[in-house]
Amino acid sequence: MVDDTELSALQQSARDHLWMHFTRMSSYDSAEVPIITRGDGAYIWDAHGRKYLDALGGLFVSQLGHGRTELAEAAAKQASELAYFPLWSYAHPSAIELADKIAGYAPGDLNRVFFTTGGGEAVESAWKLAKNYFKLVGKPLKHKVISRAIAYHGTTQGALSITGLPGLKAPFEPLVPSTFRVPNTNSYRASEITGGFLDGSDPEAFGRWAADQIAVAIENEGAETVAAVFLEPVQNAGGCFPPPPGYFERVREICDQYDVLLVSDEVICAYGRLGHMFGASRYGYQPDIITSAKGITSGYAPLGAMIASDRLYEPFAKGTETFLHGYTFGGHPVSTAVALKNFEIFENEKINEGVREREGAFRGTLEKLLDLPIVGDVRGDGFFYGIELVKDKATKETFNEDESERLLRGFLSKALFDAGLYCRADDRGDPVIQLSPPLICGQEHFDEMEQKLREVLTQAANLL
Repeated sequence: MVDDTELSALQQSARDHLWMHFTRMSSYDSAEVPIITRGDGAYIWDAHGRKYLDALGGLFVSQLGHGRTELAEAAAKQASELAYFPLWSYAHPSAIELADKIAGYAPGDLNRVFFTTGGGEAVESAWKLAKNYFKLVGKPLKHKVISRAIAYHGTTQGALSITGLPGLKAPFEPLVPSTFRVPNTNSYRASEITGGFLDGSDPEAFGRWAADQIAVAIENEGAETVAAVFLEPVQNAGGCFPPPPGYFERVREICDQYDVLLVSDEVICAYGRLGHMFGASRYGYQPDIITSAKGITSGYAPLGAMIASDRLYEPFAKGTETFLHGYTFGGHPVSTAVALKNFEIFENEKINEGVREREGAFRGTLEKLLDLPIVGDVRGDGFFYGIELVKDKATKETFNEDESERLLRGFLSKALFDAGLYCRADDRGDPVIQLSPPLICGQEHFDEMEQKLREVLTQAANLL
């Protein structure tokens, strides 16, 4: 808890100098900036000493929860030995050991690990590698990318181009050209997505249809021009869309048919979020590249990784060829040391096994909310769920823009936080509440989430 004098100074400095990310700064003209001062386990506390359940894992990051002294000690030990050195033609032990560890976790021949400082950089690196690779193997026209509607892949110019959220892109256009969108796998909205052709009652048929739209897009653009398809195992934006049965199997066939790289964007889904080190392993498909970040250190230090197949690395292993790309802080010694300790804890405490054991209980607890008239769908896998909110449950009618503004920003976001629940109310697609708690959570945390969501969503329904 921060005393009143210090808190007043922090509030003023925040208003005067701190430009927060993705934040409507005018919101704090007449309201306090929420200041989080500490965390322990699955909980965080603000400057007033109020306690909140961290039901979003910070930002899909805090796999092991807050206050793990082992991770802090690993960072301090590494900083005292070698605080910094770049991976530009040199190496250091923790980066080498971590690359070896990640290659061991990754499916198939994904044995080449290129470190970044975060997820957007990993996505950017993957697109650059795809274009560079095809130039080296004599297919220089292959440069285009296909991704899904509403999908978020990052904020850098290339990653934002791949992103399927027009509202996020418009302020920064023109962006990098040559990216194209296909339908996502929101089974709840299958009828709308397919134009009434399918209603979602046959998930396998919907998955086949959605995958086939990738082939249509490749044909439309010309297979000789398409380099890669970027897909998340479970799509985040829009509210956690798991893949229908057979979807990724069909996508892999399509990519092989047209010589297009399959990039599994696992910035959120990797490192335990779905009960496996990688979502591709959970759903049984083989990508050519995995992009990852967030849970790689459980948030204790910034780090990302692009993991590429031996096939993609091979042209760069000869003669004078060089992947002319890198980041000053990519593979930072402190971050890679923390990641190694993070994975040691994963293995010792059987974190992935615990997620798989408890995910059914988590889902079942959240599905109790389906008795509320405002809750249309509960979906997700592992410890990664979305709750879609609707105006009319029978017709699945959603909220218009003004209603969504009043519901999410005008009421839900603040009401959930005031109730002691930190999560995300998001309207980048249809309005949803997203949950991605630390992987250490158990039934008592699931119950607390359900109770607080029930209380606030009941109030929200009464306001409509």
